[in-house]
Amino acid sequence: MTETSRERRARQAIQRNILVVTLTLTTGAVDAVTFLYLGNVFSSVITGNMALLGVAAGSRNSALAVNGGVALAGYAIGALLAGAIARRHEDGQPVWPARVTAALAVELGVLAVFSAGWLLTSGRPGGISQLTLLSLTAAAMGMQSVAVQRLGRMSSTYLTSTLTGVIVALAVRQRPAEIHRSLGVFAAIVIGAVVGAITARHARELAPAAILIPITVVVVASTAGASLARRRSLARQPTHDSAVSDR
Repeated sequence: MTETSRERRARQAIQRNILVVTLTLTTGAVDAVTFLYLGNVFSSVITGNMALLGVAAGSRNSALAVNGGVALAGYAIGALLAGAIARRHEDGQPVWPARVTAALAVELGVLAVFSAGWLLTSGRPGGISQLTLLSLTAAAMGMQSVAVQRLGRMSSTYLTSTLTGVIVALAVRQRPAEIHRSLGVFAAIVIGAVVGAITARHARELAPAAILIPITVVVVASTAGASLARRRSLARQPTHDSAVSDR
């Protein structure tokens, strides 16, 4: 039976949600490693870092101020770069635009550089190396935030608005929109943080795997999906001979 356009987009939306949840595993792992070993700040929770800057000013903690400032700057640079690649959400766009995959591929490259630096320092960076690795993770999270934003009203990094939307919907006795994706990202960020914390603490050489594997799966799957979609589109197009015979 031929799949209708509505059925195809519904299937693609499910696949998109699975990829977004998978990306959130990387977010959790990155934030765990960043908080525990790169200066007690976050790579993706930028509002939290802004509050930490205030804490640093009030407590005269210069190290915390520097770490928070580096995280903010790295995030902003990553978001700026990804914005130029992914662009903004457009009406009628594909469920998963190719530009999203391109931006995530760049993020993967940044995280690969971070992983190399992490291994070179044996998972114990300090001084300039710590700040450099922090800037890389923050830039990666900025890229991911912008890339996922291109997909629509969803996120794999900052989840406060997602949680707020779910709670408000429950308060007015409505089924929260995309509830399965929302629950998925909540679980994924916790699971990713658990895995990131355990590997960073007990098997530091494996921490990069906790960070890289989920996003690698997403980039490979989205690339393969786009290739398959192109082949299916070409297969549905009539050949020249058939077009002539139908005239």
